[in-house]
Amino acid sequence: MAGIFYGVGVGPGDPELLTLKAVEVIRNADVVIAPKTEKKEGSTALSIAHPYLKTDVEILRLVFPMVNDAATLANAWENNKNSILAELQAGKKVVFLTLGDPMFYSTYMYVYRLLKDSGYAIETIPGVPAFCAIGSQLGQPLAEGNDILSIIPATMSEEELDAILGVVDNVVLMKVYKNFGQVIAKLKEHGFGENSVMISRCGLPDEQISYNLDEVDPTSVNYLSTILAKKRKLG
Repeated sequence: MAGIFYGVGVGPGDPELLTLKAVEVIRNADVVIAPKTEKKEGSTALSIAHPYLKTDVEILRLVFPMVNDAATLANAWENNKNSILAELQAGKKVVFLTLGDPMFYSTYMYVYRLLKDSGYAIETIPGVPAFCAIGSQLGQPLAEGNDILSIIPATMSEEELDAILGVVDNVVLMKVYKNFGQVIAKLKEHGFGENSVMISRCGLPDEQISYNLDEVDPTSVNYLSTILAKKRKLG
């Protein structure tokens, strides 16, 4: 039997937000891949999927290092690719778990590119992105009418942030943990400061909601933090 590779989005944190298809695929998996960085012991994606794992499923924890050294990265990616191919060659159903949606700022996208020409079937199962779950939880529309919504990685340059914040009505800011202070200053500068909220670890037991971002300690911002902001309406 030929192996098949699945990329499964497990959503932001609540196991009940997985789609029916995602649950079915996870329940039938022979191998579940839990990606991690070299600094993290556990896997948030694996803990979210845990209620749906069969007891005898094989858990494969692959390290995807977050470093700038090209040789280290190339070696790690090649080793991970070979590990996945070995499972597929054995005819197994291999599920790669990823937070949120597989095609939205995820490691899965790069794994997909490595495997798409391998000759094995690949199926990608979408998941709920964190910012969609946050908007629903807070009762805050992400965009309405003719609003412009921009999804911004907060790691971009100040010049790029200025250009985008100057023309949009609603923003979703991802990866805010790296330069939180700069992000807050820019939101205030462009009229978003009065209507901004940050949720950290949305849907998980230790979720935190911050309505006053001035009171947030920049050194304590979690990796899984997202800011939703609306521009102040004048007149």
